[in-house]
Amino acid sequence: MVRIAVMGASGRMGQMLVRLVDDSAETTLAAVVERAGHDWLGRDLGQAMGGAAHGLVVTDDVDGALAQSDVVIDFTTPAVSVALAHRAAAAGVAHVIGTTGFSDEDLAAIAQAGQTGRIVRAGNMSLGVNLLVKLTRQVAAALGTEYDIEIVEAHHRHKVDAPSGTALMLGEAAAAGRGVALDAVADRARDGITGARAQGAIGFHAIRGGDYIGEHDVIFAGEGERIVLRHVASDRALFARGAVRAAIWAQSAAPGEYSMLDVLGL
Repeated sequence: MVRIAVMGASGRMGQMLVRLVDDSAETTLAAVVERAGHDWLGRDLGQAMGGAAHGLVVTDDVDGALAQSDVVIDFTTPAVSVALAHRAAAAGVAHVIGTTGFSDEDLAAIAQAGQTGRIVRAGNMSLGVNLLVKLTRQVAAALGTEYDIEIVEAHHRHKVDAPSGTALMLGEAAAAGRGVALDAVADRARDGITGARAQGAIGFHAIRGGDYIGEHDVIFAGEGERIVLRHVASDRALFARGAVRAAIWAQSAAPGEYSMLDVLGL
């Protein structure tokens, strides 16, 4: 049984993770953590979630939670995830990161933690999205820059970062397929008289509204034809299922920073 700690247990994703870890025959819920001052602290987890007593008390003692765990799953904020990456590595605990919105400095700090720790980080944990990433790279490699690449994503009104972590994963895959750095070709904002589209650019568009769970299109627009690769998420639990799968895989991995493509053998 892989012992798992869940960070941010009160959130929608945190509560899904709690239920999935409890339900899995391969995992056991070792600890649940919330931020200092949260009204769940000191309460029984099950009762805090509105159900029967669970027997596990919600804590803000991160190091204590790590000491009881093999893996920590983290869908929180960039600052929390970066700090946790180093604490988990020092404790010998694998770290599954589903957080998005990282800066370049954040990513460099996580990569440093991955030199001694075991980290699985992905902007999206679903099997379908990671297959889409793989296909995007292959199609971009096969087509020349006469095919314009546009990435369109839609999320609920409460999402705070744009483009989404998944959109950036897809952009990185498209750029890698063309053998270029995404930062050199990304076009994230168009407004007013922008002039003609630059050949080889990878465009991003973010829709925010309602209760979209997550939709992503990668459009390859050529003369006389368009190829559209699409993924639509209709159930948020698919991200939690992917995270639990990553946690089981990471528990026995060698030190390093990995993606869901590694977990899925893609």
